[in-house]
Amino acid sequence: MDAGLSRTMPARHVAVVGAGYAGMAAAVALADAGVRVSIHEAASVPGGRARRVELRGVVLDNGQHVLLGAYRVLLGLIAKVGVPSQALQRVPLELRYADGFRLRAPPLPAPLGLLAGLLGARGLSWGERLQATRFMLAMKRQKFRLARDMSVDALLAAYRQDGRLASHLWVPLCVSALNTPSALASARIFLAVLRDGLAGTRADSDLMFPRVDLSALFPEPAADYVRARGGELHLDSRVQDLAALRNRHDAVIVATAPQHVKTLLPEYEPGYAYQPIVTCYLQYATKVALPLPMLGIAGATVQWVFDRGALLGAHGQLACVISAEGRHQALDHESLAAACHLELARALPGLPAPLWNRVIAEKRATIRVDPDLPRVDESAPGPGIVLAGDYLDPDYPPTLEAAVRSGLRAAGLVLARGAR
Repeated sequence: MDAGLSRTMPARHVAVVGAGYAGMAAAVALADAGVRVSIHEAASVPGGRARRVELRGVVLDNGQHVLLGAYRVLLGLIAKVGVPSQALQRVPLELRYADGFRLRAPPLPAPLGLLAGLLGARGLSWGERLQATRFMLAMKRQKFRLARDMSVDALLAAYRQDGRLASHLWVPLCVSALNTPSALASARIFLAVLRDGLAGTRADSDLMFPRVDLSALFPEPAADYVRARGGELHLDSRVQDLAALRNRHDAVIVATAPQHVKTLLPEYEPGYAYQPIVTCYLQYATKVALPLPMLGIAGATVQWVFDRGALLGAHGQLACVISAEGRHQALDHESLAAACHLELARALPGLPAPLWNRVIAEKRATIRVDPDLPRVDESAPGPGIVLAGDYLDPDYPPTLEAAVRSGLRAAGLVLARGAR
């Protein structure tokens, strides 16, 4: 039976290629529908580009993530597969920089909390606070939509969001969420982030810090959930022949990074450009700690530094995050680690020398989210093959939320088509 003929009969056996957040979300949804799922993951640990790694004898994550309270789909799935609520530390929105800038949203109904936070922000003049407030009110009036897309820089210039408003607020939010320099980034997608993360309910703007490694946060519990419903997870299982896999299953969901999809589907050529993310882990004496879990550093290579002692019990361990392209890409790992330490030492006087460092550079961490971003239909490969991944969301940047949303859409397409 052709995959496009039946719209009611659920598929009997579906393969998922890739055990990242998108693939595992799809597998959970299919398992819930009574479908037998076989997941194939090339790595030895599930999670894709958000997973646990061991580097020179130290267990780390391949990138440092912070979630938003607005990530309802991801948070719902995390709870569904049995992850305890303590696995995430939820705190009200607070952006604090080492130079004294601070924005904290009080617990007021939206949008009053954000507006009060902007008006009370430290490190901004009254004029800048009013400009930021006017900008958010203007975006809200137009429902965070644009008649035509433009770069984030162009949007900020049009609304006079310059100076410290740009350097400490809008540009860091853009680079963190879209992993794309603000000069290139899509203002349309950026406004979707502001709409959901800053202008939604009060809880939507909460910051959610993982207190377990990224594989334990969702992919591994999701694998247990799927196994309990008759499914399988095959690690160290690289798929070489997609056609052969398709012949053995009623449908296949390809949930790998877009640059890997091409090896399975040579005709797949969406024309994406990519952006890197670098995480530099610096281990200091155990007494070293930040004033809160996440601290910003303005005008530096390091954009945000996370205290893994406060979050995961790795006392004295700081994670420096550098999103998007930049001059740091020309440095080798040791030089980059030294540069990160110098920036931290300037921001945190009295910081001792690190005991060791580890640098993880994801050269193609995400697609570049620009106004000309090509979008691909999940069903584009043809009958019986569906794509899933953070790069496929038409309205959201490539985040973990976008990944699981895509995985659920892919599972829905397979279930709607039924068996072959």
